[in-house]
Amino acid sequence: MPQLQSLLDWLSALPPATLLAAMAALAAVENIFPPIPADVLVAFGGFLAARNHVSPWPAFLAVWLGNVAGALAMYAAGRRLGRAWIAKRFHVAPGGRNEARLAAWQARYGPIAFFVTRFLPGVRALVPPMSGALHVPVTGLAIAIAAASALWYGTITWLAFTAGNNWEVLAEQIGRLGWWSAVLAGAVVLSLLAAWWLVRRRAGPREER
Repeated sequence: MPQLQSLLDWLSALPPATLLAAMAALAAVENIFPPIPADVLVAFGGFLAARNHVSPWPAFLAVWLGNVAGALAMYAAGRRLGRAWIAKRFHVAPGGRNEARLAAWQARYGPIAFFVTRFLPGVRALVPPMSGALHVPVTGLAIAIAAASALWYGTITWLAFTAGNNWEVLAEQIGRLGWWSAVLAGAVVLSLLAAWWLVRRRAGPREER
């Protein structure tokens, strides 16, 4: 992938302080342009930072704060610009199933729903702006996003700083991490849906009485 290699080469040429700023920007931009492979780029940035004797804590904080800030910026954009903008920006139908599911999930599970969806590729970028358009309270959303981002990027930072000089192994680990996180998040979603269905089914006969 020539574009990815160009970005990796660009990161390699940055001094440590600028590298941390670039990592924060990449983590933020992931919320705005979802196709960007931010996880790989952030991992590579952490890998370079470790080789330049940068502490893992500044690297983690830069990425974590950048990602949370980007997500909350998209929440604010969705709240201000509304559903029509989201439909155009993300190519989804306004008032469609995604919107209805998000509203139902938020009403039933609150911040837990937002935490889980941050690990689902293709969904996590849509949730903050959609939540803004639906006027979901920002406090619970921000806490869930901050917690999920801390877990995700904390793991990536740890892997990057313990990889030694082997970038190829780190890249494979990031790929596996993304796959397994999506599988586990999907399993949680299915479990919650199954629990909701069972509760509805048991409540049905009682309501008929």
